[in-house]
Amino acid sequence: MTTMVARRDERTQAPVPPTKGGAKDRWVRRAPLLPALIFALVVTQVPFLYTLYLSTLSWNALRPGDKPFVGLDNYITVFNDTRLRSALFNTVLLTAGAVLFSIILGLMLALLLDRKFIGRSIVRTLLITPFLIMPVAAALLWKHAIFNPAYGLINGIFGGSTDWISSYPKAAVIATLVWQWTPFMMLILLAGLQSQSTEVLEAARVDGANAWQIFRRMTLPHLRQYLELGALLGSIYLVNTFDAIFTITQGGPGTATTNLPYEIYLTTFRKFEYGEASAAGVVVVILTIIVATFALRVISSLFRMEDNR
Repeated sequence: MTTMVARRDERTQAPVPPTKGGAKDRWVRRAPLLPALIFALVVTQVPFLYTLYLSTLSWNALRPGDKPFVGLDNYITVFNDTRLRSALFNTVLLTAGAVLFSIILGLMLALLLDRKFIGRSIVRTLLITPFLIMPVAAALLWKHAIFNPAYGLINGIFGGSTDWISSYPKAAVIATLVWQWTPFMMLILLAGLQSQSTEVLEAARVDGANAWQIFRRMTLPHLRQYLELGALLGSIYLVNTFDAIFTITQGGPGTATTNLPYEIYLTTFRKFEYGEASAAGVVVVILTIIVATFALRVISSLFRMEDNR
């Protein structure tokens, strides 16, 4: 008895692709994922829809029974309020500064770890450690062990009694965020470095290219998408920074380090304006979605690049 291994077209002898199942079969295969999908929708989308609803109300917790519908007035207030505009500027400045310096230091460390040396695995583990520390713990560490004017590490090394947090509040917050997020950038860029073709690099060395020429003309263009991915993912997380600002500066001095998440906190728990805070929260979500959209495109392009190899 002859066993048919694969069905072939009688004229071309080419394999005939298997017939796809119907809609019912596809739904049967997807059915196990439905509980997780429903849970994700309930946990994420229902609160967001409720926040959208609250953003259309003039609701102050000191007047709980008075919640008139005001439409888009809260959003107009968000964009016209000088404190919120200042918070938006601080958000962009703190996020851009932390992401930029994290990428630069992460690239330098990734180039170091891409070389073989004794104890590389130990060094790599130690460099990853800051990213594993809780944000509040990291902020407390820098506030008291690094920046404290009386017994902090900086004044202990260089002398003096400078109050770094009061004198340079933005730099203090950015330094803390850079210390914590540099390992994240380092891992992404290290993955990009290790995906380079060793044969191509060796051929460039044989042809007489020096280390700087190889880095500028080959390594850096190869890392472009990894740099974009690190910048976009870092921006998504850092735009929502609250722990470091609340712990180190409390938004001060004045409003020097008040970003949008911290301003939303103040609007909710100090001014008790739930409607206005909800509108500001929606604005932050929209900005995050815009950045996340670019991040997803970069990730998709990375996957397509790997498939084409």
